[in-house]
Amino acid sequence: MTASERAVELAKIAAKAADDKQGDELVGLDVSANMPLTDVFLIASGRNERLVLAIAEEIEDQLLEQARQKAIRREGRDEGRWVLLDFGDLIVHVFHEEDRAYYGLERLWRDAPVVDLGLHAAGTSGDSRQE
Repeated sequence: MTASERAVELAKIAAKAADDKQGDELVGLDVSANMPLTDVFLIASGRNERLVLAIAEEIEDQLLEQARQKAIRREGRDEGRWVLLDFGDLIVHVFHEEDRAYYGLERLWRDAPVVDLGLHAAGTSGDSRQE
């Protein structure tokens, strides 16, 4: 099973929004084979709490504006350390860089195929998972 076209489209919009707000280490993972509730995880990092919140807000704004997609659920906006945005086919994780290293979602999902996010600037896309 592979991620739906809609999920990949949403991930690309979200990734561009995160990149525009200085999101770091953007990674899209196709989790459709092992996760019945969603198709794609998008993982991004921010250097501080304020930036994490700004990235999450921009992702929500752009998905609503460009794809008419509203978040079904939001978690973590009070602390700004790990914001989870659930868009159904896409789940976005915006981490403070310290928390991302600690929780290591890329390590947990290391067998999941990487989704091409359509970003080609150095350091913004690609597989940053640690083995």
